[in-house]
Amino acid sequence: MQKGFNYLETGKYTKAKTFFETVLKEEPKNRTAKLCYGRAVGLSGNASDAVTIFTELLNTYPNDYEIKLNYAESLLWSNQFDTAKGYYQKLVEENSESFSALLGYANTLSNLKEYKDALVYVNKALKVSPGNPNALTSKKYIRLGYAYQHQQKQEYDTALKILDENLSDFNLDKETLLNKANVYLIKNDTENAKQTYFLLATNKKDSVIALNGLSLVSHLQSKDKKALRIAEQSLQKVATVKDDSTLSKQTKERYIQALIWNKKYKTAEKEIDQLIKKLPNENWVLSLHATLGMYRSDFKESIADYEQILENDKNSFDGNLGSANAQLANGNENKAYGAVFKTLSIFPKQKDAMNFLKKLNEDFTPYLEEKVSYTFDNGDNNAFSSTTKMVFPFSTKLKATANYQFRTTENTVTKNNATSNNLTFGLTYKLHPKITFNTSLGLSKANSFTNDYTQLLADVFFKMKPLKLQDLEIGYKREIQNFNADLLDKEIVANNFYVNHNISSNFNLGWFTQFFHTTQNDGNTRNLLFTSLYYNFLSKPVLKGGINYQFISFKNQVPTVYFSPGKFNAIEIFADLLKDEKITKRKNWFYGLSGATGYQFIEDDEKQLTYRVQAKLGYKFSDRLLANVFGQHTNIASATAAGFSFSEIGFRLKWYLTKKPIFIK
Repeated sequence: MQKGFNYLETGKYTKAKTFFETVLKEEPKNRTAKLCYGRAVGLSGNASDAVTIFTELLNTYPNDYEIKLNYAESLLWSNQFDTAKGYYQKLVEENSESFSALLGYANTLSNLKEYKDALVYVNKALKVSPGNPNALTSKKYIRLGYAYQHQQKQEYDTALKILDENLSDFNLDKETLLNKANVYLIKNDTENAKQTYFLLATNKKDSVIALNGLSLVSHLQSKDKKALRIAEQSLQKVATVKDDSTLSKQTKERYIQALIWNKKYKTAEKEIDQLIKKLPNENWVLSLHATLGMYRSDFKESIADYEQILENDKNSFDGNLGSANAQLANGNENKAYGAVFKTLSIFPKQKDAMNFLKKLNEDFTPYLEEKVSYTFDNGDNNAFSSTTKMVFPFSTKLKATANYQFRTTENTVTKNNATSNNLTFGLTYKLHPKITFNTSLGLSKANSFTNDYTQLLADVFFKMKPLKLQDLEIGYKREIQNFNADLLDKEIVANNFYVNHNISSNFNLGWFTQFFHTTQNDGNTRNLLFTSLYYNFLSKPVLKGGINYQFISFKNQVPTVYFSPGKFNAIEIFADLLKDEKITKRKNWFYGLSGATGYQFIEDDEKQLTYRVQAKLGYKFSDRLLANVFGQHTNIASATAAGFSFSEIGFRLKWYLTKKPIFIK
């Protein structure tokens, strides 16, 4: 039967099955032939039939240890891991020096993700048979699974320690290095990830894998131009690697991603269109098309792509989490929740999905915000104000707001002083994924040096996204002029009708326009136009700059009461630097700095140099608590009068009242 043994040893299981089938026709009771036939059947893919064959053999030879070992192995082939665990346990108790029993038990425990015990038994197997290649291979994969288990628990240091143990036994092992680099990427330790990829580049093929990884590292370091250069280098190198379609696919995928990161959308679209012609329903191609749509704000296209991915594979990670991102970007928060919950049901505690859920929850978690500030100007006015704001979402569509402001102001020369207490309550309701209605009503109670009164406050507006890359806000606001004590004393009520419109683009240029038409109860009216053309130079942190223009015109000029020119023009250049608190991780700083300079033209007077500076610095103590200080200084006349300068300093505290939205159980 040597010929049949050779078939089994060389992996020719179908031939082995046919060979031993023939032997058994002639010798139906041949134990060895039936045992080998059972192995050939199981290893050729018919695991359940193999279990039946070895069960019959066990009935005939109940004390045959070799048959017991083969029966146990057939349980592994048929994925009956729980049954195999108990059976192997008995085999090890029966013979604690059996290499096959020890290794089989270790592999069973590994399949059950009981990696700690699996390592114990694979080490015992290696003690029985030192250097055995099958046992060494099992040990390597047990460690990889054990490290991944710790990675899923976000125990990254433990995962790295296990992977380093693997590298001690298997020097520069490719799979271990790739897993180690991935842990570093998840930790956002890009420098160590980079060094790990360098270790991987020991031959032509692995150099391509390393370059693909290094391109991603550069992207995570916000070095997208470098990421594209590396991806182009990888694309050239992979052309010299023969017969590896998987690596070619991965390299092409990284190259197109790098094009998208660099906003080379037309080139990326051309590359994707070529792929779609060849591979119209491949998930990785659909994912690239969806990613391009997300970057270009074509969210409906992206949603359609992710739906097709999920139709192909309902458990696709890219399909499920990608759909969550696309639905959120398109204004469908409920569908975003559904998609991320499904992702986490398939991939429990997956970090990207958990981060997405945390970000989504933050938008709908009740919070309390307190802001205090002190202002002063060169007109001898100063003021102290305290504002308390509470936002309480009831669902993804409806939230309530309450706002209380106390403000006291005084002129240090005239000693005129005034105090105001403003209390408003509001509701925000999402009528449509692209339309939100906001309203708030309240009262302002003022006590000044000659006048006490109560006035109605109101703010009603719609926020809309009428077209792709556009934001529109239309509203009405009723307010009391309370900049200083004299203005507050005069009980000037302003009714503002306003429009804010912003147009973004896929090439970093944007245009913001604001228009106010204001009627006042003193018979005056005001028109204000502000427009800003800006360019986004960086996205992390945000750095933008541009040019602003402002025009103001009052019907009546009452300069002794308040700044009210017949015509006022101002033009300035500006730059803004911002690290947004929303993307700041806990126990990290966030900041903002804005500066501008230009000229203002009041009536027909000579031009005057203007400047303004604003800054803030904050710290995120936890996911629920943050604080910042802020300040500003300006000499722009539109605040009150020509020759004016104004300064403000303040402190803000924001506390999320619950760990998650009240409607999430």
